[in-house]
Amino acid sequence: MSLDSDVIVDRRRIRRKLTFWRVVAVLLAIAGIITIATLASPGGRNVLATSGSIARVNIEGLIRSDQDRVEALERLENSRAAAVIVHINSPGGTTAGSEQLYDALVRLKAKKPLVVVVEGLAASGGYIAAIAADHIVAQQSSLVGSIGVLFQYPNFTDLLKTIGVKVEEVKSSPLKAAPNGFEPTSPEARDALDALVKDSYAWFRSLVKDRRGMDDTLLEKVADGRVFTGRQAVGLKLIDQLGDEKMAIAWLVAEKNVKKDLPVRDYSLSPRFGDLTFLRTAVSVALDACGLGAIARQMEQGGITGAVDRFGLDGMLALWRPAASN
Repeated sequence: MSLDSDVIVDRRRIRRKLTFWRVVAVLLAIAGIITIATLASPGGRNVLATSGSIARVNIEGLIRSDQDRVEALERLENSRAAAVIVHINSPGGTTAGSEQLYDALVRLKAKKPLVVVVEGLAASGGYIAAIAADHIVAQQSSLVGSIGVLFQYPNFTDLLKTIGVKVEEVKSSPLKAAPNGFEPTSPEARDALDALVKDSYAWFRSLVKDRRGMDDTLLEKVADGRVFTGRQAVGLKLIDQLGDEKMAIAWLVAEKNVKKDLPVRDYSLSPRFGDLTFLRTAVSVALDACGLGAIARQMEQGGITGAVDRFGLDGMLALWRPAASN
């Protein structure tokens, strides 16, 4: 009887140990999954990528309001990156989105040395983002400028007449929901839109004047909506220097006391592929690890998303050549 009792006690002890180690194994597995998911996320990769380095930020394509991008820049403010190089290749976008990006970059500049490198294009809203920096570098053939604002909207009046459709509406005042695309734009509505455009244009001009240290004569010369090559822009004070990323790094070393020979590492501004599943995140990490980050960027910029961006733009724009934009 005593032997049976000892066996039962031993079995219970073994069962308790097994239960304990099973719980430990499950907790370790959960912790491992959380760690991998965190490191695989853009935020996690960014923390690892920027520590003790210069962060490279890419702003490409159409600019819209983007809270994810703002939050990513705020995380960069608090990172261990020694400095930031912002590469811009953008025709602009909405005025609100461009202003939001400008404000976020100004806040970042207050915490980290920051320089802008213009790739192919920094026009209109893209140029608004660029002038957040104290120093702008562009290639000789880069295009910059397009200082101006437009209000763009479709009008389907003739099409509706052709197919025999009439849109009825009741509104509180003549200017409510004007323009709406279903009726000719009234002179009053056009005047109201003109006032909006002029007000935003005045804001854009004053921003360029203050940030680039221009007098009124020079401002009038560059603020007529045209774009300039890098070679033209440097003489017009739209940019500071001709060159590329190496020139930007040299400026950071000489003017901002950034350590020489620090590595430059990419910093992602937003989750790739929109709402990321873990699998898609893993694919993104794998592509980066194989040196194929450009393919990942093409995947997120192309296809249906790109088409929606191009055709969904309306309202107040700071944009150069919207019909041909990327």
